[in-house]
Amino acid sequence: MAVRTTFHITHSCGHDIAHDLSNRPADRRASFARWLEGRDCTDCWKAARDEDSAGKEEWLAAKRAEEQQAAADWAQQFDMPPLEGPEKALAWGERSRHQLVTAAYSTLVNEGSWDEADWAVLEEKIRTVTRTGWWIDQRDAEGTDLPELLDAATSDDIGTENPFR
Repeated sequence: MAVRTTFHITHSCGHDIAHDLSNRPADRRASFARWLEGRDCTDCWKAARDEDSAGKEEWLAAKRAEEQQAAADWAQQFDMPPLEGPEKALAWGERSRHQLVTAAYSTLVNEGSWDEADWAVLEEKIRTVTRTGWWIDQRDAEGTDLPELLDAATSDDIGTENPFR
């Protein structure tokens, strides 16, 4: 007698579905069928996933709007110049600049040994870098790296760096 290949499963969502498990080894079909009973059917699983996805997209859009507003408020408060670059990238560049500069301030001044006079010098350099792409490129940098990164970006010695900045 052959081992059964079709199992009638009542999923946790309540749907009864006949599953063809012939593509599984015979000795693993029964345990897989038990596992399926503890799960929603494919249609219910996909619907739940799509709902979660829509919820995540809404959450992400709200988070981005909140970050964008914080970056705009910060730029206005500290008289930061507008960034230059493709319209599509401006918002991302503004958020990147805000996040890196505030992380640098926190690390260097609040937690470090810098005073406000040291920071004022760096802040002037920050104002000179207005290329959106530069700030996006530095988005993963540590706050402590900002002085060195700005020195490289504002130096007249191009060396082996990209001359098209």
